[in-house]
Amino acid sequence: MSEEKIQQETPERELIANRFKKWDTMKEMGKNPFDIERYERYAKYTSEAGEETPVEPNSVALKACYEEKENKEENAITDGKLTASIAGRIVALRLMGKAAFMTLMDREGKIQLYVRRDDIEDYQMVKLLDLGDFVGVKGFLFRTKTGEVSLHAQSFTVLAKSVRPIPFGKEKDGEKWNVMSDVELRYRQRYVDLVINEDSKKTFIMRSKIVSAMRRFYESRGYLEVETPTLQSVAGGAAARPFLTHHNALDMEFHLRISLELYLKRLIVGGLEKVFEIGRVFRNEGIDTRHNPEFTLMESYEAYADLDDVMDLVEDMFRFICTEVHGVPQCEFQGEIIDFGKKWRRLPMLQGIEEYAGIKPEQFATLESSLAALESLGIDTEGETMIGGIIEKIHERYVQPQLIQPTFITDFPTENSPLAKKKLDDPSLTRRFEVYIAKQECGNAFSEINDPVDQKERFILQGKQREAGDEEAHPMDEDYIRALEYGMPPCGGLGVGIDRLTMIMLNKTSIRDVVLFPQMKPEQ
Repeated sequence: MSEEKIQQETPERELIANRFKKWDTMKEMGKNPFDIERYERYAKYTSEAGEETPVEPNSVALKACYEEKENKEENAITDGKLTASIAGRIVALRLMGKAAFMTLMDREGKIQLYVRRDDIEDYQMVKLLDLGDFVGVKGFLFRTKTGEVSLHAQSFTVLAKSVRPIPFGKEKDGEKWNVMSDVELRYRQRYVDLVINEDSKKTFIMRSKIVSAMRRFYESRGYLEVETPTLQSVAGGAAARPFLTHHNALDMEFHLRISLELYLKRLIVGGLEKVFEIGRVFRNEGIDTRHNPEFTLMESYEAYADLDDVMDLVEDMFRFICTEVHGVPQCEFQGEIIDFGKKWRRLPMLQGIEEYAGIKPEQFATLESSLAALESLGIDTEGETMIGGIIEKIHERYVQPQLIQPTFITDFPTENSPLAKKKLDDPSLTRRFEVYIAKQECGNAFSEINDPVDQKERFILQGKQREAGDEEAHPMDEDYIRALEYGMPPCGGLGVGIDRLTMIMLNKTSIRDVVLFPQMKPEQ
């Protein structure tokens, strides 16, 4: 019976007990795997002339090198030998008396191992292996009679014992089933999910490439990457409820940051001119498929730039990232081809509402007429005290679901935008846009306020909204006002949610699928 079959048909407690017994046997033999601190990995191709060429010591690179050098007719490398020392986790195991076949998995992929009793000094250690164990193997590459490129082991070292069985499930003809089907368990035990679900591992490798591409994009344009405080006495820069914590030495209450914005703009005041930061922010709000209490945010600010410059930057950046990840400036999301290569639509918010909800801009002239417009659409008006809030509510209900292809929604109400410059021709609206892709908001940008008097008046207005019960209204930040009083040049700012961008780029519908360790309720 194969090791996989035994694991599937034996109670977990019994499996764990058997594995501890095998570990005890290893220790009795003086071969405790956990005593090993280091294992050297290397690989090289040696030609008949004795010339050595280094090869990356991983499963994919080894097989690729072998196939490149292989003489297909003789089923062997004819002009040299490919030797290697590699390490990884055993994910398939078949013992056959005098020999064993195993599958070793490393970060790059998988490779078959052929282990023969006559070639291994401590072959009895092989019989003590279980699925999930880490091993180091030295040997040479060859192709088996069934045509699989494999590593013929000449020495074998157990590097770590998996005393708890990993639920590998069943596999046939490349199709898997019963592989950690409990989604919540996958989120809780991501360390297991990454072992058994290739798609999960690929997702997080690709996420890393997305962040790397974003960083390279900004650096290529002369931006300086910086770091700003996570603990803040005033949590500003966004409309959100912060987490509260206490610093014992200072005996002070601090907030975990909800945004990166205000400190980055202080750096613009200081003359750094082009800055960006990629960091975690924390918002004490609900959890759903698009929200996690902590998430990764990128914010950038450029002196002497405006909202239109930032739009051009966003188009270029998303196009660059998608091409770096997928090879083309398009990706698929839930059956839709999202095209970052075309010019993005630029749609004023009130124009979108007129187009998709049939409400004309003049119907928002007063609070009374705005409430009537909301009521005419069958939307509850209770608690609505601001024209701006009514406008955004209609936008979210009627316009946002129509925004599949990349779109800039512009001209947000001033009441809802305490950090954006007012439009010169209509002070009730601001020079602000949000990025919408596949019905999701995944970016926010302003022509930033650099008038300290205007900014203070906005904060005072937000303070009144807080007093009226709006917990998400922006707090007063006297130090930020002081910074503006020293002078800040015209500035264009942008914030992009890395998690939502990753969801779109990788066709994922839940934020938990792109966050390695999402927040979960405690296990019972």
